[in-house]
Amino acid sequence: MSTIKTKDGTTIFYKDWGTGQPIVFHHGWPLSSDDWDAQLLFFLAHGYRVIAHDRRGHGRSTQTWAGNDMDTYAADVAELTTALNLRDAVHVGHSTGGGEVARYVAQHGKGRVAKAVLIGAVPPIMVKSEQNPNGTPIEVFDNFRQALATNRAQLYRDVPSGPFYGFNRPNAKVSDGIIDNWWRQGMIGGAKAHYDCIKAFSETDFTDDLKRIEVPTLVMHGDDDQIVPIADAALLSVKLLKHGTLKVYPGYPHGMATTHSEQINVDLLQFIKS
Repeated sequence: MSTIKTKDGTTIFYKDWGTGQPIVFHHGWPLSSDDWDAQLLFFLAHGYRVIAHDRRGHGRSTQTWAGNDMDTYAADVAELTTALNLRDAVHVGHSTGGGEVARYVAQHGKGRVAKAVLIGAVPPIMVKSEQNPNGTPIEVFDNFRQALATNRAQLYRDVPSGPFYGFNRPNAKVSDGIIDNWWRQGMIGGAKAHYDCIKAFSETDFTDDLKRIEVPTLVMHGDDDQIVPIADAALLSVKLLKHGTLKVYPGYPHGMATTHSEQINVDLLQFIKS
């Protein structure tokens, strides 16, 4: 397996396939780099170098009990991109990975990043507060934490079979394979890291990160995203970006890069080539 060891001794697993302009993919919670299979194969076939890592505590990386926060996630990416000497890279992040992209590009990516893409991403901030009155109530995330601590295996069955892919919608075309693959990826990771990551993706404020990003950034979001509602995410993020472009997908769910990979891949390719 291809791995690097970070300054604090954490092993980060990554895939690095192909040659050409690098595209780095950042996965969502509680998944792994395997969630990008459809994108990795597509862009590899189109002549790009594709890189995807398992965030610390996720997938095949170290099951960390500490450092499960957005600053450390971004620092880990910085160590990976330095180790691989990536330049002119496009960073693509889904959900929690979108937050990771925003923080990495803003704080570590100067001179290394060509473009960024946020797909169903958590910025600017998810949790409801006086400053973010339309956000998601903290009780929702507390319920996730309780469910994870009580029966993580069941939670990781319930989320993909329901709101994540929109399989709870009338006439939805449910895929048992997609649900099983989500469960498989989640259960490989560490419970402590996944528990901590809920705070990281829900309570981290990316407002300043978005304002600092200088490169062209594509914001892609389904308007039927039940996990990260578009009104409190993409519609706000694009206003904070200096060079942001918003693309809304009517009826698409949170996991649209999997359920609608053909459309998402074509649109990503168009943006990268533009």
